[in-house]
Amino acid sequence: MSKQESIRYSVLDLAPIVEGKNASDSFKYSVDLAQHTEKWGYHRFWLAEHHNMPGIASAATSILIAHIAQATSHIRVGSGGIMLPNHSPLVIAEQFGTLESLFPGRIDLGLGRAPGTDQITAHALRRGNRIGGQDFPELLGELRAYFNPPTDPNVKKVRAFPGEGLDIPIWLLGSSDFSARLAAELGLPFAFASHFSPENTLPAIRLYNERFTSSKELDQPYLMVGVNIIAADTDEEANILSSSLIQSFLHLIRNTPTKLQPPVNNIDQMIEPHEEMILERQLGSSIIGSRETVKQKLKEFLDKTGTNEIIVHSQVYDHDARLRSFEITAEIMNEINEM
Repeated sequence: MSKQESIRYSVLDLAPIVEGKNASDSFKYSVDLAQHTEKWGYHRFWLAEHHNMPGIASAATSILIAHIAQATSHIRVGSGGIMLPNHSPLVIAEQFGTLESLFPGRIDLGLGRAPGTDQITAHALRRGNRIGGQDFPELLGELRAYFNPPTDPNVKKVRAFPGEGLDIPIWLLGSSDFSARLAAELGLPFAFASHFSPENTLPAIRLYNERFTSSKELDQPYLMVGVNIIAADTDEEANILSSSLIQSFLHLIRNTPTKLQPPVNNIDQMIEPHEEMILERQLGSSIIGSRETVKQKLKEFLDKTGTNEIIVHSQVYDHDARLRSFEITAEIMNEINEM
């Protein structure tokens, strides 16, 4: 692999609230993680919109993006993503126009069509009946129009200030083929959530690459894939650390969401037989282990997906262990890119 083909590596942070801590602690940890990963060569730091989840503190995503960008100097900061059907496109245009004006050349706008929550909460957010995401293409078109200055200012009555005329990269996010098809049609970069939808990864990637149409944004497809990576000094340590991530998904399966729980040694005993299949379907692409194990599995993952960039999600209870995981992953990526 030549240096021209180097694969970028980035961070997906859910601003986890761990058991025994609160949102204020979570934000401090996110800032520290962003500062460390910036130093270790990560390209971007994305935060995800979720609601009504006691273990995730990134509900007010735009505000947290500003907080992270203010505490860093050059790493790109953005949304992975903003769930557009939850919001007025004008409000998102103004928010991200403000962010881009505060931190020029560093802001990404990743967009999803899911609610990022349950249906009852989605209704509370949207105050309407259109909560299925079917209107996502329409909302996306409206949002993009706010960033493009009208040829005749008298024609367009509603305009976004700040926002209009700013070059803010828009990404489409997906866990199925819907956004892959739309991103290809519009010639936009595409990020796939393999970290919780592994079985749909390769079909969505294939669809995006095959149907991509060049645009003013991109001449050719640009793909980023999300992946759970938990790296430690030994396989045993990494597997124990990963039990916090598994517990989070177990609580979601059981509809009992909670704060991020401490790791346990007996995670297998906590899983019911029918839950094993669900966990495998959601977490099957996770890469967990020592440096050697992670390097081997990550190289295989990169070769299989052919991605331009990975965005790493590492849900670890202990902050220092989480930092260490990201540090090891950065070192591995640098080694892979030198191969």
